[in-house]
Amino acid sequence: MRPAGFAVYAAVDISAGRCVRLLQGRFGTETVYSDDPVEVALGFCSAGARWLHIVDLDGAKTGVPANRELVLEVVRRARCPVQAGGGMRTLEDVEGALAAGANRVVLGTAALEDPAALGLACERYGERIAVSLDATGGEIATHGWTVGTGVPVLEAVAGFEDAGVCMFIYTDTGRDGTMAGPNLEGLARVAAATGLPVIASGGISSRDDLMAVARLRPQGVAGAIVGRALYEHKFGIAEANRWADDAAAGKDPAQP
Repeated sequence: MRPAGFAVYAAVDISAGRCVRLLQGRFGTETVYSDDPVEVALGFCSAGARWLHIVDLDGAKTGVPANRELVLEVVRRARCPVQAGGGMRTLEDVEGALAAGANRVVLGTAALEDPAALGLACERYGERIAVSLDATGGEIATHGWTVGTGVPVLEAVAGFEDAGVCMFIYTDTGRDGTMAGPNLEGLARVAAATGLPVIASGGISSRDDLMAVARLRPQGVAGAIVGRALYEHKFGIAEANRWADDAAAGKDPAQP
């Protein structure tokens, strides 16, 4: 059953201990925004973020939790809910993040490559397990988006849903970090293919982008992850929350 609400997730991506954003997920294109990702994450909470989306990018690529301690520090100290991902390859990884206080763990590579581990994680913590649908050309990409799998996104959705996950995070990798607008058509297709809530990620740069995603709430889109637009001050957390609330409620923000 899909939730009634819609939330904006502030993205905190960590590589080599720093808070960065990649262009289309490509390593080597990092823009460094801070040497202290914990401070950035806690600042988003103080600014009114309703959720944090924190990812160990190096862990996602290699499976080695290079930035795990920073992720867990954010999880332990944040005053808003946190979903954590990146390099979560085993049940022990999942349990460690949840024990530290993560509200939700996001699985990507492991969800596709280790169905048994995914099934066990869902059996124990299903309401707290999300799967990332990282789409490159309509197919799932893994290992920090560096490996194509040939598995169509919508085909993967059915298998993950059967495993018992609670939510999907859909990213068009070609839009991520570009601020070129979200892939609304791809997002709508994923939402139509599942009874689970879907969080959108990639390309959001403006009020119009964010509101266009939030207007898909009746179709099952439950949130939007925003990164570069926040870091480059296109808008702030409070504005994003207000616009998303208005759009999800079917209200034009120009109205009182």
